[in-house]
Amino acid sequence: MKIGKYAQFTLAQFTLVGAAVLFAGSATAADWVVRGGVHHVEPASDNGQAAGMDLEIGNSTRPSVSVTWMASERVGIEVLGAVPFRHKIELDGLGKVGSTRHLPPTVSVQYHFLPGAVVQPYASVGLNYTRFFHTRTSGALAGSKLKLEDSWGLAGQVGVDIPLSERWLVGADVRHMDIDSDVKLDGAKVGKANIDPWAYGLYAGYRF
Repeated sequence: MKIGKYAQFTLAQFTLVGAAVLFAGSATAADWVVRGGVHHVEPASDNGQAAGMDLEIGNSTRPSVSVTWMASERVGIEVLGAVPFRHKIELDGLGKVGSTRHLPPTVSVQYHFLPGAVVQPYASVGLNYTRFFHTRTSGALAGSKLKLEDSWGLAGQVGVDIPLSERWLVGADVRHMDIDSDVKLDGAKVGKANIDPWAYGLYAGYRF
């Protein structure tokens, strides 16, 4: 789903204002939770077209980290970060034509359904900003300048925490991000990459 320029900033402002309201209304915040682990990112099977050819973006696995401020027992504000993901880029009939890296900072509002339970499921919705960089060409496009434009989009998550003690926990989550990027070759737009990945994560966490 493509978000217009005005909607991008409106949604970003809404997220930030919502976080500020929750913070102001909960001077005695319950906890902070830091989670560190790894995420495997799998772009959608249909990644759009570039220069009239089907585009394919490869998978990537990297370490990730998130910090969640628990505004109440059930509601948290999470910021997600990761080591840059690296993806190969292929065009149908030409094979690998390049690679790119991206950072996916995401701010989300989480809802924890069963705080205090042995298994604690949660879900979130938020805003993702994807920054592409170090995009290189190879093979049939070697010597050309390939660029993927940055992307704004919605993000969703479901996950589960399993407490090991009062402070430590382990868990897993599944995320989906709306990432659509204009593809430019030597400055001219030649298509759109519909990446829209699923991300599967495992992590350990610490509450303080």
